[in-house]
Order: sequence, then structure tokens, then C-alpha cells
Amino acid sequence: MTQTHIPQRYATNPAQIPGMTTQDLRDTYLIPDVFVPGEIRLTYTHHDRIVLGGAVPAGGVLELGGYPEIRSDYFLEHREVGIINVGGTGTVTADGEVYTLVKGACLYLGRGIRSVSFADADGEQGAQFYLFSAPAHTAYPAALVSPGEGTVRELGDQLTSNRRTLNQYIHENGVKSCQIVMGVTELHPGSMWNTMPAHTHDRRTECYLYFDLPEDARVIHLMGEREETRHLVVADRQAVISPSWSLHSGVGTSSYTFIWAMAGENQAFDDMDAAPVTDLR
Repeated sequence: MTQTHIPQRYATNPAQIPGMTTQDLRDTYLIPDVFVPGEIRLTYTHHDRIVLGGAVPAGGVLELGGYPEIRSDYFLEHREVGIINVGGTGTVTADGEVYTLVKGACLYLGRGIRSVSFADADGEQGAQFYLFSAPAHTAYPAALVSPGEGTVRELGDQLTSNRRTLNQYIHENGVKSCQIVMGVTELHPGSMWNTMPAHTHDRRTECYLYFDLPEDARVIHLMGEREETRHLVVADRQAVISPSWSLHSGVGTSSYTFIWAMAGENQAFDDMDAAPVTDLR
């Protein structure tokens, strides 16, 4: 089963934040139901025209088609997509080429691929594919990266509860894309802060997908301008849209893993503006 239409989230600006209720914030920036068994579930945000969501084959085969909201005959006619598996081993078939993704593997598919389908691997159950798509203006070759084979960066410190391993998959020095930058960060046991100090980057929208979070745990995700912060309480396998003007940082009641993905004007990972803790309000 796939959606016939993609729900849309319209672009927002910082002046709207002070008047928003908790439910307003959740309705605007949180995507609570990313993974639904037997479905492809997508959301379109007008921030950098990103489409994100999940595909859960649940023993069947799911086809990624075209949608009226993107005005294309097939999904990748004018787009590219990064796909990361956060469940059991599964397969993605792109124009007849079969790619096997273990948990944590990343597949890039470029503009012009007409047929994309998702399935569990033979004898396996439970594949959950996270999709992050942005407009593309040229075609780059498909590429599959296994867990740990990207550019690995060790960040943070146990003393500040933010020791983490960052694996860059799609980026300017890795898998080539038009504008997607994407990877996975795993927090070490005893560390809960995913990014601190927080930052913004006016040239890109970033989205987080939190996963490997215990059922009874949550991440307190900070957002908004540094002088007008708000927060979202996020559960396992839920996603957050972070506009270019919003900082993005979070602390969990347990360690966890998250996918970060960006699209916008450039692909320089370190192009960011720090928001020191002392500046936050």
C-alpha cells in the first residue's frame, strides 16, 4: 500500500514560534508516524522542498510511485533520494538492480531512475527504510555504503555526555549527490546529548530521525531561535523537521541513534553557525 497523496507541511518563519502551542509545534515540525507496516508513508515539507518518510514492506513488496504533489510521472524524475535501513535486512530494487541493505546501510539513488521497490530480504522480516529526498538537477550514479564504511568522525566527550560516532555517507567527500547530505550518528552508552553546543545553518534544512530509543524513553529536541527556544518530546522512530533558521539539538533519557539529513544551498558539513549554551533562552 502507498499513499495516493503526500501530506504537506508549509514553510514557517521564526516570528510564528512565540504564539505556537505545544500541539501547534508538533503538528508543524514533528512527523510521528514514519514507519507503518505494509505502507510507504511520506511527508512533503516546503522547507527546501524535502520529502521524507518510511517504507515498511512487512513481507510484501512496496513500489515507490509518482505523486501529484511533486508533479512527476515517477518519483525520481526530478529528484534524488537517500535511503537508510533502520530495521531488519531488506532489499531495494532500482531499475532492476537489487541492493541489499543491512541495518544502518545507506543507498543513494539519483535522478532518472524510474522504478524503485522495497522488500524484506529472503528469510528476513522487519526491514524499515527511511527515505530523504530533494530536488535534483543532474544525475549521479547509485551507490551503496555499508555501516562503518563512510567517513567516520568521533565527536564529543563522555564528561559532557555527548560522546558520539558520526558516520557520513552522502556528502561532498563521499557519495556524490546534487544537494543531499546524510549520515548516522550513534551515541555511546552514558551519553545523551546529540549536538551541544547547538547550531544553525541558514543555507540548509535539516531533518532528524531518532531510532534505537527504548519504548519508555524520549528525546527532548530543542528547536527555534537561540533567543526563543522551544522543545519537542520525541519517541523512537519519529522525525523532526528543522528549518534553516532553527537550532537543533537534543538530549535523551537514554542513549540512542539518529539519522541526520540536509538539503539546501551547499554540501559543506561544517557550514554552521554555533549557538553557545550561554546564548540560549
